[in-house]
Amino acid sequence: MNERKQTLIQEMLEMQKKFMAYEKSGQFNAEDYYVGEWKEYRDHYTEIAAEVREIASKEANFWK
Repeated sequence: MNERKQTLIQEMLEMQKKFMAYEKSGQFNAEDYYVGEWKEYRDHYTEIAAEVREIASKEANFWK
């Protein structure tokens, strides 16, 4: 597996753990998630996911 892809996937898993802890804490606020402090989290996660998809597409020789 591509080392960069593995690093990104690991970061995504850590981000998921952080979000699940936040969600289970009872402090989850949908407004914060969509327009507040968690918006940056979502944007960064989306960027990482897009890069992983791009790497995987190249590895599979699949063009969108």
